[in-house]
Amino acid sequence: MAHTKYDGIVQAVRYAEDGQVLWVRAFLRRGPTWSDHILVDRETLMEKLKAGKQFVVGKRINLMGGTFETSTSIKLLIKNGQEIVVAGNSNAENDCLEGVPLV
Repeated sequence: MAHTKYDGIVQAVRYAEDGQVLWVRAFLRRGPTWSDHILVDRETLMEKLKAGKQFVVGKRINLMGGTFETSTSIKLLIKNGQEIVVAGNSNAENDCLEGVPLV
């Protein structure tokens, strides 16, 4: 079975008081390898999603280098004229990354 290609893996999230994503801790694909975990702010994450980059929710498997355990994909949706970031098939009105631990 073919391995699904993705450009980033979101490991943790921090929300602002208004419910929007403030930043995420993520791993980014660097060619055939992965970056160390980095902080990506909401604007940068939205730019990458608009550019067609694929992000998923997941975590790195201990002692396995670039091997990750992934679950749902992250999407950029427009609801009520606002752009929101959601994971999976969420019907949320605000940013909602279900299954992503809070930091």
